[in-house]
Amino acid sequence: MILRHVAPALLGLSLITGPVLALDLSALSDDEKAEFGAQVREYLLENPEVIIEAINILEQRNAVAEAEADKQLVAANQEELFNDGYSWVGGNPDGDITLVEFMDYRCGYCRRAVPEVASLLESDGNIRLVIKELPILGEASIMSSRFAVATKQVAGDDAYKQVHDALLEFSGEPNEVTLRRISDGLGLDSDAIIVAMDSDDVTAEINQTRELARKMNISGTPSFVLGTEMLRGFLPADQMRQIADGVRADKS
Repeated sequence: MILRHVAPALLGLSLITGPVLALDLSALSDDEKAEFGAQVREYLLENPEVIIEAINILEQRNAVAEAEADKQLVAANQEELFNDGYSWVGGNPDGDITLVEFMDYRCGYCRRAVPEVASLLESDGNIRLVIKELPILGEASIMSSRFAVATKQVAGDDAYKQVHDALLEFSGEPNEVTLRRISDGLGLDSDAIIVAMDSDDVTAEINQTRELARKMNISGTPSFVLGTEMLRGFLPADQMRQIADGVRADKS
């Protein structure tokens, strides 16, 4: 029976290269279908590496497709990502590429990312940094972000950066007493900041970032946008440097 020779060849070729060839199973008799199934099973059992090879190729294709989709998301939302008018901007404000970080103060990986981002900015003086408050880990996260955003709105960018850094190192439970202790220690107007935490302006800023994260399909922190690239999750500084170099190469 010709199927004995054709079926394994078709299967192996299609698993590795995709559906280049097609076999019309509807044209086969029940006996031929059964034989085809048996031959496929026998081939896979004798050549299991074909399955692994096919899975690897599929994963590579999916990764390429996801990266391209992320680039399109960045392009579609670049004004909100890079120039929203309210997010804190650091690094080199005139840098040739921008690193956007979506972060949560209660996120362990966000805390791990702090020295990595600092190392990247120190070694590359041409990166602009934008911090976006995305509290997703419960009420403690929300309170911390409200405190940080209120500080920025009441006391300005320098005070925000001080509070931002303090909250990332803070291991206690955020409440009015502990947050006052942080702002008092920095010489800030704690009363004004505590009152502003519940303001509509603070709520609007956090909600606007949440909406942007929704549009970007961001569901975890930290998440980064580096130039045209979406980086989902924690990355060490050396990998971010390589991506930055690639972004610059694509621009040139």
